[in-house]
Amino acid sequence: MYILATLLLFASILLYFKIADRFNIIDKPNERSSHTRITIRGGGIVFAVAVLWAFLMGLASWEVTLAVLMVASVSFVDDIRPLSQLPRFAVHVLASLLVLHESGVWPLALWWIPLALFVFLGWVNIFNFMDGINGITALYALAVLSGFYFIPELIEFRGLMEMVALSVLVFGFFNIRVKAKTFAGDVGSISMALILGYLMVHLLVRTEQIFYLLLFAVYGLDGVLTILHRLLKRENIFQPHRTHLYQYLANEMGWGHLPVSFLYFSVQLLINFVVLYQMQYSASSMLFPLIAFTIGLIFTYIGSKFLVYKKLQTL
Repeated sequence: MYILATLLLFASILLYFKIADRFNIIDKPNERSSHTRITIRGGGIVFAVAVLWAFLMGLASWEVTLAVLMVASVSFVDDIRPLSQLPRFAVHVLASLLVLHESGVWPLALWWIPLALFVFLGWVNIFNFMDGINGITALYALAVLSGFYFIPELIEFRGLMEMVALSVLVFGFFNIRVKAKTFAGDVGSISMALILGYLMVHLLVRTEQIFYLLLFAVYGLDGVLTILHRLLKRENIFQPHRTHLYQYLANEMGWGHLPVSFLYFSVQLLINFVVLYQMQYSASSMLFPLIAFTIGLIFTYIGSKFLVYKKLQTL
């Protein structure tokens, strides 16, 4: 099964490269880019192919499959011919509602639904914004999936996770390089965000343990705190920028793309280990340690970014 799936995924991404070449779906570097060469955009479409294949094998529900195909389709069209915000936002909302419905959010209190939708859409956009350097989307997705994989409440989704992880490895073959052949693009990063968000919502509904959100900690901190910082500076948060910590490290500090991507991957793996270890204990005994751990992560991120920023001022 996995050999056939691997061949299918490789064939699909190679076919996409031909389509991308035909329609000129490429990323051209500009002053806000973290790359310096023309690269094929949208190789992450293989994530959506993996979900479709999982559905055909009975490993994924029709709701999450349709949701992923919806966002992948509108992103693909947007890559070929830029769309206005309205159709993209409408599709993202509909896809998110499908995922929330399938995950069992509807039976919760009515006021939870708009909050859940707001947070879910926020996560999708944060994940999309973080797709800026070689390897970061593939490696971070593998880190999060590895955390989900060992949680008993998600055991029924292991087949889906394995198929998605396989697609990430196939994509990573072309992306986790010093000179990447392809980027995930919106079609890949938004599809992956939807998949990971789907698993997280299921986990939160089933366990009612909010600290599992720490499995999104690295992207969450870099995304949310960067947005807050830009709001304080009265910047337009919807405009492209290079002020995430990973961008400072990879670009201004000269660390390079892959070392920074592996750093984010390693830190999230470490957080996963701490969270999964601590979750073995009762809710009452784990509350204080996880609160302290969360506060520690926030201050570590702020301190790291401050030190990097000060270092850049002296260069």
